[in-house]
Amino acid sequence: MLYLLLDWTRTWLIDAGLYRFVSVLDQIQFRALAAAGLSFFFVVMLGRPTIKWLLRQKIGDAGATDAESLRAHASSKANTPTMGGVLIIGAILGSIALLADLRQFYLQLGAIVLIWLAVLGAFDDWLKLTASRRGTGSRQGLRAWEKLVFQIGLGLLVGYFAFLRPEAGLDSVETALAPAIPDVRHVLNLPLQKTYIAPEMSLNPSLIFLGLGSFITIAVLMITGMSNAVNLADGMDGLAAGTTGAVSLGLLVLTFISRDQATAQYLLVPYVPDSGELTVLTGAVAGACLGFLWWNCSPAQVFMGDTGSLALGGVLAYIGLIIRQEYVVLVMCGIFLIEAGSVALQVGYFKATKGKRIFRCAPYHHHLHMGGWTEQQVVIRFWIITVLLVVVGLASIKLR
Repeated sequence: MLYLLLDWTRTWLIDAGLYRFVSVLDQIQFRALAAAGLSFFFVVMLGRPTIKWLLRQKIGDAGATDAESLRAHASSKANTPTMGGVLIIGAILGSIALLADLRQFYLQLGAIVLIWLAVLGAFDDWLKLTASRRGTGSRQGLRAWEKLVFQIGLGLLVGYFAFLRPEAGLDSVETALAPAIPDVRHVLNLPLQKTYIAPEMSLNPSLIFLGLGSFITIAVLMITGMSNAVNLADGMDGLAAGTTGAVSLGLLVLTFISRDQATAQYLLVPYVPDSGELTVLTGAVAGACLGFLWWNCSPAQVFMGDTGSLALGGVLAYIGLIIRQEYVVLVMCGIFLIEAGSVALQVGYFKATKGKRIFRCAPYHHHLHMGGWTEQQVVIRFWIITVLLVVVGLASIKLR
């Protein structure tokens, strides 16, 4: 809103000599960092009244679990409200509405990903957490296949429209520069692969370009997989929020690189025209996650629930897909992959052996907790590992 207002009044502001007072809004670096600060402020300021409202609605029992071995741990969290993801998603949307260029296609698609998955998660949370109010026999949340239908459907739509975006035409500035901009928005960016060949900066002839079907498949796998992986990691105070915040800071660096042709070509990574506003979105995600930790750190006063975890995982995957850095995002999200992998292994092994287990309990953070680690040790060590993985992911950009 503020950026659009600036753009609409730019000529008048210049003529009136007032442009110098607001010219900072033209710097996307400033708007990205401002979005981080603003979303942090929104979550911290609105946290207490939101928590009180959730408690009045009796949206609690966040610690309920079917695992007998976790019931004692879960009982201590039984009265902590969940569905706090409304704080995170609301802060992100409010920040980008104020500071981003809402006309940009990739930003609009990112907002759709957030809203779609947040509504899906909220509906699931509401069914689970108001079941007692609705009486016996009420639905205990959405079935797994029902959530998958909406997640896969979103992945199909995102993959289709993101793939067709280059065919829809560039804006006026990009049209003028089109001969100098090799289009790599469909490239399969493999680990340590050079997108450009220096010093000529021509495209690497060994690049693999994806067709519509393969691009959509990657979109479905990324969005569905990451949204569920973050959801599985949301089981301890501050775990999902802190880990997602660290990954989003790494993504902030990647979006800055992908939007600038000179930097992308210098680092030999894909340059994605008109993806610049994703830096504002990523900054807002980072700030909202850090702000949520204010209320979610141990002992947590609120949990994000499916409302926040599904949306955050989906938007991380979406940003990685658009800037063609899927494998770097997967490296940075290693903790989430371990959590999801532990559940898949546990379930598969349990069914194959008719009752035997690999882990004490899945996801993996519960295995460690039951093995003697305190909850704070698990969370902080997972944060440390994530920061190291973010560094490794970013370092791989330079090792080309």
